[in-house]
Amino acid sequence: MAQVTTPAPGIVALEGEIDLNQSPLIKEFLRPLIEQKSQRLLVDMTGVSYIDSSGLALFIEAMQRVQAYGGAFGLYGLRPGVRTIFEIARLDQIFKIYPDRESAMA
Repeated sequence: MAQVTTPAPGIVALEGEIDLNQSPLIKEFLRPLIEQKSQRLLVDMTGVSYIDSSGLALFIEAMQRVQAYGGAFGLYGLRPGVRTIFEIARLDQIFKIYPDRESAMA
C-alpha cells in the first residue's frame, strides 16, 4: 500500500508500490496540488519500490497538467529498479529526473 505525504510545499513524497490499486488514490492526492497551480511540483520517489504502467500514466498526466499552466514537474530519488522501468519505457527522456532533493530544488 502506497503512502503519500507532503514534507514541504511543492513536494509530494511517495512510499511503497504504485500500482493499479494505488494510482487512483495518488491521483486524488495530487489533484488539489495541481489545481492550486504550484509553480513547481516535485515527487520524492525514494520510498517507491515498484511502479507499473498505471503509475507511469498517472505521472504523465500530472506532468502534462502542470506544464499546461506553465509549471515545472519533476521526480527525484528513483531507486534503480524503478528507474529501469522509466528507462525501458523511455520516459527518462520525457521527465525531469533528479538524483536527490537538493538537485531537484536547484
